[in-house]
Amino acid sequence: MPPQRPVVLVVEDDQQVRSALVRELSRRQYAVQGAGTALAALRVVNSEPPDLVVLDLGLPDLDGVQVLRMLRAVRDIPVIVATGRRDDAEIVRLLRAGADDYLVKPFSVDQLDARITAVLRRWRRDVPEPAMASPAFRVGSLVIDPATRTAVLDGKAMQLTRREFDLLAYLAERTDRVVPREELLAEVWQQSGGQDQTIDVHVSLLRRKLGESAAEPRYLHTLRGVGVRLCLLEPSAEPDQNSVF
Repeated sequence: MPPQRPVVLVVEDDQQVRSALVRELSRRQYAVQGAGTALAALRVVNSEPPDLVVLDLGLPDLDGVQVLRMLRAVRDIPVIVATGRRDDAEIVRLLRAGADDYLVKPFSVDQLDARITAVLRRWRRDVPEPAMASPAFRVGSLVIDPATRTAVLDGKAMQLTRREFDLLAYLAERTDRVVPREELLAEVWQQSGGQDQTIDVHVSLLRRKLGESAAEPRYLHTLRGVGVRLCLLEPSAEPDQNSVF
């Protein structure tokens, strides 16, 4: 029996663009559905949840970020957002709202296919196998438990997004080592090569939740153009002068 094809829901109000994406993705490895409004997308997700949603932000009935949050409230499924803006404020807004990845328009079907494959691979990898569960990692008063996907700081549970936890857990498994950006892209985001500001945004968001800043780091220490290290150092002991996060 052949393996079941991943189901992708394309939410795009432009009928020509939607039809083209549905057609091209269907020619690949996906079973594809289309929706032209936020309401139609929410109905599909609620009744026949797909494996992944590709969400255009320019919908006629609801704000794209509002739709993203509503999708998250209905089902725990990955969402790739298509946006026409590439500024940091917009990317931070999308990631905070729960986007798993984003593409800046215009983009090719090859780019979209690669992002879908990477996001689905990450989600499948996130399902823990009890027999192979990793031990919890402790760095000062920060405890990261990959088995339960929880992080506790100073005795209080941290509210992390799926990708924030992925990044923190990967760094925790390599405590005191500077992890190169290329490795983070390949292993955490499943992307090969290129510069992706997603890393910068997630490091910045993690800093805030860890109660630190680039000027006064406690746990996350960065080296400009090289990578990120998770370790416990007082800011005065090793200032993060090269940080851009």
